[in-house]
Amino acid sequence: MKLLVRNLARNTTEAELLAMFQEHGPVQSCSLVMDEQSKESKGFAFVEMPKAGNAKAAIVHLNGKVVAGSKIRVKKAEVKNAE
Repeated sequence: MKLLVRNLARNTTEAELLAMFQEHGPVQSCSLVMDEQSKESKGFAFVEMPKAGNAKAAIVHLNGKVVAGSKIRVKKAEVKNAE
């Protein structure tokens, strides 16, 4: 299940994000979205967890959690339709 993590502090690292989600189960991929120009975080990321149960547990436990002074939002990522 692919998750969208929003409202991340700009200084949150991919390693910190990975560690947070690994507490709830295996993580297939974790990618912090970076600005091409400034090379800084855009404040959101995608985390993919192979087991839906673990992903749902991560949503329940991490959505609304304060990380580095920012209240993060975690939800299932919407699938974009390729047209």
